[in-house]
Formats: sequence, C-alpha cells, structure tokens
Amino acid sequence: MTSYRFHDIANLRQEIAIAAARMIAEEGTSYDVAKRKAARLVLGNTRVTGEILPDNPTIENEVRLYNELFLADTQPARLRHLRMLSLQLMKKLEKFNPYITGAVMKGTGGEHSEIHLQLFTENVKEVEIFLLNQDINFNVSESPHFRGKSHAIETIHFLWCDEMVHVTVYDLDDIRRPNKFFGAHNERANLNELQELIDESGKIIGNKF
Repeated sequence: MTSYRFHDIANLRQEIAIAAARMIAEEGTSYDVAKRKAARLVLGNTRVTGEILPDNPTIENEVRLYNELFLADTQPARLRHLRMLSLQLMKKLEKFNPYITGAVMKGTGGEHSEIHLQLFTENVKEVEIFLLNQDINFNVSESPHFRGKSHAIETIHFLWCDEMVHVTVYDLDDIRRPNKFFGAHNERANLNELQELIDESGKIIGNKF
C-alpha cells in the first residue's frame, strides 16, 4: 500500500473531507472536484487511491459543520432565500409535479449554490413552451436515462430572479421509481415538504433572536 502521512486511513479520509467541505462552502466547488483537490492539498504528489477519498455523505456532513462554525451569520438567510425562490418557481410549475433536490433542499446550500428541480411529465416540450410563455430564456442539455442510452433525460437551465436553476425533466411514470435514479443519499421534496422546511427554518432563525 502507498505510504501516507497518516497511518490512520480513517483520520486521513476525514481530513480530506474537511478540506473539501471548505471548498464547497466558500467557493462553490462541486463534490467530485473538491474531494480530488482536497486530496492533493493533504497528500501532495502522493498517488491517491479510491479508499482514501471520503464519500459524499461524509463531505456533506462536514459542509454542515463548516456552515455552523464559520458561516452562521450568512448561510441560514441565504438558504432561506433560495428555498423561498424555489417554492415560488415550483408553484408556477405545479402541473409538472415539481420536486426540489440538492444542497438547497438538504440545507447545505450557501452563497454559491444553485437551484435543482425535477419535473415529471408526459411531454417535456410542454415544459419548454411554458417557460417560453413566461419569457424565460433557457438552454437544454441531455444525459442518459436509467433505462438506457437510447432514452435521454433533458435538463433545462435558466436564470430565475438572478439565480441559476437546473430543471431535470423525467417521464411521468418515473415519479414512482425514485430509487432508480436518485440513489440512497439524493433525497427530494415536493411543494408541501419544502414549505415545511421553510417554516421549520423560520422557527430556528427566530429562536436565535
């Protein structure tokens, strides 16, 4: 095995997670890029093996701790702002069965976070037409569906109230098969659940004063 600066692999993995969390919270770096950059920061030019890299849930926990320790004066208000905008947009998109995912839903969203929504509809073109009717300019990208490369998933990217939004559009039937594409750690929330998160965060913020 490669010789590392620390004998305890668990401690080394934790140090990388802490460094990655800072990059995510302060710079908006993606999880995959942050963990690689953090590994180089901690290990230098030493070859990094897969077992050394922390998983995303571990890094996410460190992001929460970082926010609490260093960004407590700004992050909660920023998160609430993003959630309120998301709620407004989801209400407009209600007929397409909107769900919110990502850092804004999970509570780690901060200064550099963007809004990620998922829609479930029988016709993606109806979503595009709806946005055009709202005078929203957008770009579109595609990625493979879990059913195979022949079935693509469309993601629509646009600005909403000066915030970047990424809306991934799934088939209507996919709403009943979340584990197929969400994974164990990729939760989602519908309109009512997001409203509950906003109400709960409001109580927490209010109790601080």
